[in-house]
Amino acid sequence: MGVSTLMVVDDEADVRYSFRRLFEGEGLEVVEAASGEEALRMIPRVRPDLVVMDIRMAGLSGLETLRRIREMDPRLLVILMTAYGTTQTAIEAMKLGAYDYLLKPFDMARLRSVIQQGLKAARDMRQAVAIRPTGGLEEDALGLVGRSEAMQQVFKLIGQLAASDATVLITGESGTGKELVARAIYQHSRRSGQPFLAVNCAAIPEGLLESELFGHERGAFTGATQQRIGKFEQCHRGTLFLDEIGDMSLSTQAKILRVLQSGQFERVGGNQTLQVDVRILAATNRPLEQMVASRQFREDLFYRLNVVRIHLPPLRERREDIPLLVEYFLARFAREQKQTPRSLTAAALRALENYHWPGNVRELENVLRRATVIAKGEAILPEDLPPEVLEGAAGPVRAGAAPQPKPGPATGAASQAHAGTSETARDEEEVVHLARRLFEWARRHPDRKVLPAVERELVVQALRETRDNQVRAARLLGITRATLRKRIEKYGIRREFRVE
Repeated sequence: MGVSTLMVVDDEADVRYSFRRLFEGEGLEVVEAASGEEALRMIPRVRPDLVVMDIRMAGLSGLETLRRIREMDPRLLVILMTAYGTTQTAIEAMKLGAYDYLLKPFDMARLRSVIQQGLKAARDMRQAVAIRPTGGLEEDALGLVGRSEAMQQVFKLIGQLAASDATVLITGESGTGKELVARAIYQHSRRSGQPFLAVNCAAIPEGLLESELFGHERGAFTGATQQRIGKFEQCHRGTLFLDEIGDMSLSTQAKILRVLQSGQFERVGGNQTLQVDVRILAATNRPLEQMVASRQFREDLFYRLNVVRIHLPPLRERREDIPLLVEYFLARFAREQKQTPRSLTAAALRALENYHWPGNVRELENVLRRATVIAKGEAILPEDLPPEVLEGAAGPVRAGAAPQPKPGPATGAASQAHAGTSETARDEEEVVHLARRLFEWARRHPDRKVLPAVERELVVQALRETRDNQVRAARLLGITRATLRKRIEKYGIRREFRVE
């Protein structure tokens, strides 16, 4: 692994000597600087892996030295130490990007632990960065990111709808980006110069939703002190997006149906029929077909809405898009904060790719936003990710599979059998991860060929993993079922993986 270099910056010779006695010879080379100015001169030459520095020193203070070190090398980690611990000093130190903060006199166990953690983080930082945002994604303007086959089909449908005023039903789990799709349809439509309004039907109490959509007359109900213009009137000749339409009451559904059929409605408490020209886009994460069968949703309205359906796949079914989404979000956060974009280490990217993302793209965005806030260096490390992501990545839940209960204590042969099974599962996960990356690389570089023996083995492993289910095997490999069939025929792979 090589020898790491620890730089100790303190104007007290006794402190520098103590660090040398404690850490020299433990796979560490300790170099000393007696001031912040000396440290700044030495860093380009010595290139330390970790800096431990006092805050109160003659000349440049530790905080000012830290600020200059961050400008010189954002990836160099700095641990600050002081005998004068105050809340303000701690906040300022972390705000400037310190890796950690230690109080004198030192708790030796705490000191050793922080130094070792800092050195490990420094090694991780020096790894090849997996994601380094460039801000060049074409999808930036719309916020829709994805090169998976499923997302390409979504983009094609959006394009096909550009010249149409057809009603669109957008379905998918919460957090998949349904409103983004609605806005993309609007922006590419002939109505893009007219109003676009979004209404979350689940967020507005049932008694107020009709007033929100259709408006009301003065005195229509208690508190209606003046006439109100509803969203339909405001959106005349424009586009109205009804999110979570599956949560709408049956009485309001009937009025929506009338607008779709004739463009007519009355304000609440009014008797004047109003005529509007509004295109409706609707979205839901609920199973409308089942709701129709149980009479919770009007069948006639369902068919009126379901003229064109766009289904957004959950993130766990398009994991190949995760690196693109990460790049997009990191670049966007950097623009918002007017900072240099964070990068992402390969280990952190693997954790993100292996997590099952129950909250989909919205959850990924929140995780990355949190990581950019707490990351102590230029790159986001695995330890900057939430515990649930790291735990979930250790045992990802595949699409369509229920989480398995944790096994209880085992002894003897049973324990060995369980250990063997766990090891096999981990090996299969590694094969699947490698396969997806390899096939993605092959799609991006059609002029380069994957070694036939390697490609055949990956296909075999995917079929074995899915018990010869070609749909799931293709999904695991990140290719289409048709492409998988071609590979099976090309390599003469026998259908021998079904487990009875």
